[in-house]
Amino acid sequence: MKWICFLLILLLVTSCKKQEVIETHDVLKTSDTLPEPTKTKPIAEIPRKYSNERFKDVTVESVGENKFRVKGKGQIFEASFSWVIEDGHNELQKGFQMTDAGAPEWGNFDFTIEASKKEENSTLTLILFEASAKDGSRQYELPIALD
Repeated sequence: MKWICFLLILLLVTSCKKQEVIETHDVLKTSDTLPEPTKTKPIAEIPRKYSNERFKDVTVESVGENKFRVKGKGQIFEASFSWVIEDGHNELQKGFQMTDAGAPEWGNFDFTIEASKKEENSTLTLILFEASAKDGSRQYELPIALD
């Protein structure tokens, strides 16, 4: 009698395990028929803003191959500031720009520059600065890496 009870329990346990395996297998089959997730648009990258004592909210945006749009605000004496593009060793380009208001107001500026690397492994850096009224030296430099 003990053997019969043992066999019945064993048969019951093995049939339950088989049922669990079958159910798990069925779940896997149904998951194969789920619809594909909808494709979402990538989130637009928020431009990084650069600031110091004389410049604020400065952004640099790539607008083409080797072309960059520079926007921001400056609190500059007589509304004129200078810029230079360096590769770590040499000055590749330089120039000046104007804001739409002089200090003590914060004037807006928006300009486009074009710069290309001379050496493949170099990093281009745009430096905005105010030239000293006394000796023309750079003051309040704001370096920005051009990616």
